[in-house]
Amino acid sequence: MEFRTLGKTDIKVSAIALGTMTWGEQNTQAEAFEQIRAAKAAQVNFLDTAEMYPVPPRGETYTKTETIIGEYFRKYSDRADWVLASKVAGPGRMDHIRDGNPRLDRKNITAALEASLKRLNTDYLDLYQLHWPDRKTNFFGVLGYQHHADDVATDIEETLGVLADLVKAGKIRHFGLSNETPWGTSRFLHLAETLGLPRAVSIQNPYNLLNRTFEIGLSEIAIREQIGLLAYSPLAFGVLAGKYLNGARPADGRLTLFERFQRYNSPESDRAAAAYVALAQEHDLDPAQMALAYVTSRPFVTSNIIGATTLAQLHSNLGSVDVVLSDAVLEGIEAIHKSQPNPAP
Repeated sequence: MEFRTLGKTDIKVSAIALGTMTWGEQNTQAEAFEQIRAAKAAQVNFLDTAEMYPVPPRGETYTKTETIIGEYFRKYSDRADWVLASKVAGPGRMDHIRDGNPRLDRKNITAALEASLKRLNTDYLDLYQLHWPDRKTNFFGVLGYQHHADDVATDIEETLGVLADLVKAGKIRHFGLSNETPWGTSRFLHLAETLGLPRAVSIQNPYNLLNRTFEIGLSEIAIREQIGLLAYSPLAFGVLAGKYLNGARPADGRLTLFERFQRYNSPESDRAAAAYVALAQEHDLDPAQMALAYVTSRPFVTSNIIGATTLAQLHSNLGSVDVVLSDAVLEGIEAIHKSQPNPAP
């Protein structure tokens, strides 16, 4: 396993992180425990979750994933072996979180963190992430920015202030952004510098062969400012594994089970995915491993967040860390991307 530095900190995280958003929905607690043990055996030390998980978010399952992880720590007592990350939910999406009005303000962030720490059976988080911006902007599949003149958002200064206090109190070591834009990322970094407050150490955004929009504005910021990408959805919900080709809908597939996930379900995505799968097969590569290896190899990526619903999938995904893509494969990827760029932003 390769280890990389998290931002400007002294924390080393595995190039592969274990994602957890299926735990409590598609995976039982026992299955989650098996995944954690398998990841640890492969030298993964980075565990990513969120108060909102599992996904899709529902009031009935809200916080189940964090609770499962807390039970794992209670049983195995190896919290110190992990770089543990969670996220606080922002506004505008779920009525079941904090009376339907979660904001990234002092009251909400403080309440959210205290509840997460209790569920996770820990006194601190290594990384606490803002799951999405407080303001209205383009994220979660929205490609272009549309301005909302009447939007009332929590000031970033307030958000940074409470995060600074939580760092001082020892409840979080560092904080990160998620689903953030180039403007938002730059603003957080600028205000942290000018106000003498903690700076973000990472940004968790989607990145995969069907969605390379991170490269357009954020990749330069990630490299120059040492705020590396924690890439989520690296397999585009399994589309890049080839499991949905030719209209296939496996019974346990996320696109089959949850109709809300149409982000990767379009004719353009299907055509591009088929081309990437064919490229992998042409070079005797597993399509999923090729897609994952590409993400992990990018110079702006700190860690690639993989997820799985079966141990077989997990072991295959973990094996991608040993895959080195040849120049011919990389050239083939660029040719496909040029012909069908970002079909699933």
